Amino acid sequence: MPITTTETPDLAREDAVFRKVVRRIVPFLILCYVVSYLDRVNVGFAKLQMSDDLGFSEAAFGLGAGLFFIGYFLFEVPSNLLLQRIGARVWIARIMISWGLVSALFVFVTNETMFYALRFLLGAAEAGFYPGVILYCTYWFPSHRRARVIAMFMSAIPVAGIFGNPLSGWIMDRFQGVHGWQGWQWMFLFEALPAVVVGVITLVYLDNSVRSAKWLTDEEKSIVERAVATDAAHQTVHGRVWDAFREPKVWLMSVIYFCFVMGQYALTFWMPTFVESTGIKGGFAVGLLSAVPFLAALVAMNLFGRSADKRRERRWHLVIPSLMGAVGFTLAASWTGSTALSLVALAVAAAGVLTCAPLFWSLPTGFLGGAAAAAGIAAINSVGNLAGFVSPYMIGALKDATGSTSIPMYVLAFALLIGAGAVLTTKKQAVNR
Repeated sequence: MPITTTETPDLAREDAVFRKVVRRIVPFLILCYVVSYLDRVNVGFAKLQMSDDLGFSEAAFGLGAGLFFIGYFLFEVPSNLLLQRIGARVWIARIMISWGLVSALFVFVTNETMFYALRFLLGAAEAGFYPGVILYCTYWFPSHRRARVIAMFMSAIPVAGIFGNPLSGWIMDRFQGVHGWQGWQWMFLFEALPAVVVGVITLVYLDNSVRSAKWLTDEEKSIVERAVATDAAHQTVHGRVWDAFREPKVWLMSVIYFCFVMGQYALTFWMPTFVESTGIKGGFAVGLLSAVPFLAALVAMNLFGRSADKRRERRWHLVIPSLMGAVGFTLAASWTGSTALSLVALAVAAAGVLTCAPLFWSLPTGFLGGAAAAAGIAAINSVGNLAGFVSPYMIGALKDATGSTSIPMYVLAFALLIGAGAVLTTKKQAVNR
């Protein structure tokens, strides 16, 4: 007999339904984010050839890498509001196709101005994808299931590092000079194409809502909708867009996320440079060794995500990884003379820093709902991602000034300590669900 909206479904049945939802949605979202992240950070690999070919300084590269996040910041909130209005299927497809086309244009970069302009446009094109997916997950999963799901989704970051780094290095080595193009030009072209292809697939595959999902029965739709509605009753900030901007907790969340993103993009943009600075030569070798810290992160982020949902505890599951990241960066700054020790330190840093991001989103999605959630999630993500501008530019400028990567790592460790302290100022009753 079908379950009506007034009945409480059996927990085993509910678990089975949500496993079905995970199998349908999460692997595809992971694929989208792998493609997204690869196009966002492959400039870190291009730097190994591009800076010499075009005469870019470390600071110029860092500025260009960071300008992505200025475009991202300016268009993030409007993009997420449009996603809520138009629907995830069309809007996420639009985002992916447009960023793939912009990414391919990097083939034609010849000077700093073109580099800066395209990085800005890439950020504008991609704005709304990540917070859009976070918002989309709130349509399908209650908060006590969300940390694990978001951790699975954000596994795309280490997966992009594990497979993307060796791939980028191989393309640059293998296609160097083919038809008169440099290896970095071929890399940008080859890695832009999947975004367009997956964007077109999104138009067919993704559903806008639980109710429109033809692969769920009416009973299964009721189970999912009931669980999400019950969870939404605990959210304290609903309604209008501007309600999110007037909420002090939104700005606290922005500060916390800024600190964590500082470490995240330091790793993803500069990992090839960190590894190369230990004496490793050759794009493919650098790529293989750069993948090691991301393997550690892949394991850590999923273990922490499962534990956080099982125990329904959010704060210490976020503080501990941030402290791991701080320790990892501090050790990496001290062990620059040894490739093996540097990789161990970077593995600890990556495991900590990349675990922070998925677990972080359990905090704001616990109190934001309605239109305020669309605006609030986008605002937190856009302000936090300004660290994606600050971090690479800061590292490049300090590296130019000091000739060392150690001082930037100490700065990153300090930022993670600030983030950990800010997490502990949140009330556990508001987030531990």
